[in-house]
Amino acid sequence: MRLFFALWPDSVLRERIAGVAAALRLDATALHVPRENYHVTLAFIGEVASSELAALRQLGRSRRAWASEIRFDALEYWKGAQAIVAVARQTPQAVSELAKELVRSSSVEPALRLHVTLARKVAQAPVPQAMSPIEWDARSFSLVRSDTSRAHSVYTVVDTWPLLDKTQKSWQSP
Repeated sequence: MRLFFALWPDSVLRERIAGVAAALRLDATALHVPRENYHVTLAFIGEVASSELAALRQLGRSRRAWASEIRFDALEYWKGAQAIVAVARQTPQAVSELAKELVRSSSVEPALRLHVTLARKVAQAPVPQAMSPIEWDARSFSLVRSDTSRAHSVYTVVDTWPLLDKTQKSWQSP
């Protein structure tokens, strides 16, 4: 199975993101990402055997990080990926640290660029446009399974863990 750790939006946030996506002026060949697929990847795990699922769930359960406010405040065209994304120009330190902890190999430190993909198969950059910022109150993270065998990827949340409320003074080990 193909897995990744992600921030997963609630239904209200998903509708805000969909509003930004709907306002994009794209040609007919571009594909809008289905709203149920909106997410922010923290760490891509890749293909794993079913036997590794328990260890990945334990990894997620054992991570501790503070809840964070993330502001998605710009649209970008990523030529190589042929995608339009909403990006956060600033990454909260707690989110960055969580992503690094979730990477399976300590020798790999991905450059985390918080983004939500809005459209794919965008052959050329559209006319730049401004977007109303989206405020994401990240209060949990998830382990997600990706099925890419269909026309659109189908994502299924396998497990979810809370991020710590800033009013908590400390945390206990699970």
